Amino acid sequence: MTGVLAHTLTDSTMDPETAVLDTVVGAGDGFLGTIPAGGRFRIVDLDGNQAADTLFYDASDIDNRYSAFDTVREQAGVYLTTGSRLLSGRGDLLATIVADTCGRHDTIGGACAQESNVIRYGEHTRHQHACRQTFLKYGAAAGIGQRQLGHNINFFMNVPVTPDGGLTFADGLSAPGKYVEIEAAMDILVLISNCPQLNNPCNGWNPTPVQLLGWWDK
Repeated sequence: MTGVLAHTLTDSTMDPETAVLDTVVGAGDGFLGTIPAGGRFRIVDLDGNQAADTLFYDASDIDNRYSAFDTVREQAGVYLTTGSRLLSGRGDLLATIVADTCGRHDTIGGACAQESNVIRYGEHTRHQHACRQTFLKYGAAAGIGQRQLGHNINFFMNVPVTPDGGLTFADGLSAPGKYVEIEAAMDILVLISNCPQLNNPCNGWNPTPVQLLGWWDK
């Protein structure tokens, strides 16, 4: 893949004071919620350098879920930013990124798991909490199990692609208060693991909370 979208910084017009959803997800914790069609959903990197691993599902059919492969192919770019259309494996538009003050987000680095931690960082990491556990814990309420987990979006995470096609986990591009906002194209489920990873710089070696804001008609 040679296409790389440029940083596209775009402020939102939505007022946090009017949000119908306003919650903080602690470091290493998770979230599951429904965003109705036309609703907007914002993730705020409160302290900076925090990866928010995120999955999207068709609320009426959890097997119709976000596909990093189809999203990257259709936009002909590796990273996500303002204007990126988040597609399902069936080619359906789930949501669109409509505002982004960070400028670039990863969707190819995947989520951390206890198994991958051991391979990458050593046996001593086997019992450290990982995003895959959080996805399964919170996703269970919607019937989301192992077979419904796929490649996720790592909002705010910096995963440069090397000239030979490899991946590196690098220091983040975000900063305190940076945010990304998406608009749902259909009723969607949003499943988040606020990444607990301690072994690479994706969280600045120190996981921190994120804030979630949402706007839609109740």
